[in-house]
Amino acid sequence: MLDPVPSLRQRLGGRNLYLVGMMGSGKTSTGRPLAQRLEYGFVDADAVIEQAAGCTIPDIFKREGESGFRNLETQVLSAISQRHSLVVATGGGAVTRPENWGAMHQGIVIWLDVEQQRLLKRLESDDTPRPLLHEQDPALALNTLLTARRPMYAEADLTVVIDAEPPDEVADGILKLLPTLIQDPPKQRPD
Repeated sequence: MLDPVPSLRQRLGGRNLYLVGMMGSGKTSTGRPLAQRLEYGFVDADAVIEQAAGCTIPDIFKREGESGFRNLETQVLSAISQRHSLVVATGGGAVTRPENWGAMHQGIVIWLDVEQQRLLKRLESDDTPRPLLHEQDPALALNTLLTARRPMYAEADLTVVIDAEPPDEVADGILKLLPTLIQDPPKQRPD
């Protein structure tokens, strides 16, 4: 039996895959094995933002506020979209700016949808600083963000609902679902 990944890679034609979803949804941990299986490059947009700014995301928020961070995020996504054959883990709020959608829709956008309580548990057990959750009630802050962003995430080309699957299994599931999104070029009829 033929390996379906080279065929899928060929059908993708170098289009980037953008993983979107709330912080803690597993975009980075799923993106790495997905990129590896496709023999694509992997980019964590937040890491690129930190590299470009020369400081951490919490420091960017302190210095420039959320608006300054979002401006930098838009510049980084625009630059990334000029490349091809990448799996890109975006920041949770990348979907809040229409210009980011313009860049991401040049590829395929995949929403990693995790139920709110599971998301909260993941975030509580993760020591990554999350400036938007530095509130008196992080659960309420998460609910507010999720309520606002859910309709935006729903604009993704593909939604993957994640329960407790490890990232490798999520990546495999995405590989199985991707062919349903890709239109093959029309076959030329012989004259």
